[in-house]
Amino acid sequence: MSAFRRFASPLDLRRFKDRLATGLITAGGITVLVAILAIGIFLVGETLPLLRLPETLALAKLSPLLFGTFKAALAALLFAVPVALGAAIYSALFMSPRLRSRIKPTMEMMEAVPGVVIGFIAGLVLAPWVERHLLSTLMVIVWLPVSAALIGVLWYRLGHRLRRRLSLASAGLWLVPWLGLMMALALWLAPSLEQLWFGNDLPLWLERHWGLDYTTRNTLIVGIAMGFAVIPSLYSLADDALADVPAALLEGAQALGASRWQSLWRVALPCAGPGLFAALMIGIGRAVGETMIVLMTSANMALVSANPFEGLRSVAAAIAIELPEAAPGSLTYHVLILAALVLFLFTFIVNTLAELVRQRLRRRYRLLGGK
Repeated sequence: MSAFRRFASPLDLRRFKDRLATGLITAGGITVLVAILAIGIFLVGETLPLLRLPETLALAKLSPLLFGTFKAALAALLFAVPVALGAAIYSALFMSPRLRSRIKPTMEMMEAVPGVVIGFIAGLVLAPWVERHLLSTLMVIVWLPVSAALIGVLWYRLGHRLRRRLSLASAGLWLVPWLGLMMALALWLAPSLEQLWFGNDLPLWLERHWGLDYTTRNTLIVGIAMGFAVIPSLYSLADDALADVPAALLEGAQALGASRWQSLWRVALPCAGPGLFAALMIGIGRAVGETMIVLMTSANMALVSANPFEGLRSVAAAIAIELPEAAPGSLTYHVLILAALVLFLFTFIVNTLAELVRQRLRRRYRLLGGK
């Protein structure tokens, strides 16, 4: 009973709870740091024996894995960054609040889709379809951005009354049907163009005329599948960074005569630049560390080739495949541990850099009077 009498005052009990919560949070943070440090020490310790082995030239085996890792990440970012950044700009600065409150949670729910499910669908459904309809796929990838720019030019040339009816706040309601129509047009024209220009077999034409081999599961499939997995996180972070730009800055720019487009390029993007950079860094970290999607869509060929239609093997996929079969203490085991160390350091540096940039963004908003 004497222990409970010490907290007879509600204020004392609240202080005790605050101290207990602070202590638990501090202990959890220290535990995470110690765990990260222990992982780093273990990886470094298991890598050091490579310096004593006579076959250290076998470290050259790591270069195809690193090349494949960054090739897959680049392909994913080329697909994900324009889509995610464009969607974030529109939802944060142009979309109506009511529509944004419905679209943003839906986009964020996509992040919960497991990578193994995306890889399974991409490897068994998307890859064979793309092999049979390669020109259709390439036309859709190229034609959709062009058609989006075309509808933008047409909208700008409309009269003021029509532009008020087709407002940017509701652009998703009339832009999606337009893009669907343009996609259907590309898919309808592609077979005729392939038969006319490429003898109805584009992969064979590429091999004969350009020496480009085509593999069913290749970098293009990896980029589409992994880009789909990276888009939600990129979009969410970029949308938050743009939405947190102080409204007074945008209103001030427009009051001085700037258009909404000029306010976007001259005010919103520079102000949200650190947050957008942090989102890009986190997206790169996710793409570099992805395992199952690359494992199921890349054919796992350790090649150093810039051909986007050939397979690859990433560091994470190689570790997942070979480490269970590598004998402890062997050269293969230590090389894989070295690969894991490189992946660990890269991810740690990227995440740390993203957090530092985010802190800089928060300080900038504080100086600008943002909330």
